[in-house]
Amino acid sequence: MAEVIGVRFKNAGKIYYFDPDGQTMQKEQKVIVETARGVECGEVAMENRQVEDRTIVKPLKKVIRIATPEDMAQAEKNLEKERNAFRVCEEKIAAHKLDMKLVDVEYTFDNNKVLFYFTADGRVDFRELVKDLASVFRTRIELRQIGVRDEAKMLGGLGICGMPFCCTRFLGEFQPVSIKMAKEQGLSLSPTKISGTCGRLMCCLKYEQAAYEDLLRTTPKNGAIVSTPEGRGKVVEVNLLTGLLKVRLDKNSDAPPKIFPKDEVKAVRDAPIRVDKKEAEALKGLEDK
Repeated sequence: MAEVIGVRFKNAGKIYYFDPDGQTMQKEQKVIVETARGVECGEVAMENRQVEDRTIVKPLKKVIRIATPEDMAQAEKNLEKERNAFRVCEEKIAAHKLDMKLVDVEYTFDNNKVLFYFTADGRVDFRELVKDLASVFRTRIELRQIGVRDEAKMLGGLGICGMPFCCTRFLGEFQPVSIKMAKEQGLSLSPTKISGTCGRLMCCLKYEQAAYEDLLRTTPKNGAIVSTPEGRGKVVEVNLLTGLLKVRLDKNSDAPPKIFPKDEVKAVRDAPIRVDKKEAEALKGLEDK
């Protein structure tokens, strides 16, 4: 076991472990730490606790210090530099006629590196742009191409639910989301219904998936052949949450389907849930990062 604290560098960003070096840290306290990118100022998101060694990425680096007023002033100064760097970079992108969109700029705390995040439809040759930026800022320059999900996380906004994006509020990392999840949850496969502002599948599809998977294990699917108290029939509609099934009975196939609770129905031959090829092709881009 090892004593650690958890530090994050962005709102709803990933939490990284650091050695508190014998100090007791409070949540939301600012600390100065050394990362792979250089010296950074982060916020304590997880107070001192013991964790198993196997959960730690070694070597576990020690906290350099609790942030001082001077450190906080430096962090504020860096924010101003980032705003200026953003403006300069946009001008340089236009001058080089590059097909890319600048999303965000970050200075490392020690000003040893400036990172420019951008989106683009394909690969971009930005070698000349890097040279230009290096001559202006006189420090190491790094350009990183990001996906539309990352762009939404950085910029923020409101989802179709009217709430701020989950990714900007509390999602530290993106979870895989698939068209199959939407199908299993009985949602409309219209892109406008199941995609977020970023144009990809909504992250919230993941939240209730485990509950739906549990219900699917005990509920006959749409198209299943079942035995009911009134005879054999075929399931034509399923409501997983209420547990009610609409069954078209074989003995009177022209009559309207009858509704049965799933506890009164026994599957004779269940049916799989599939996303057909046309649906998959039409919605293919929604699963991309």
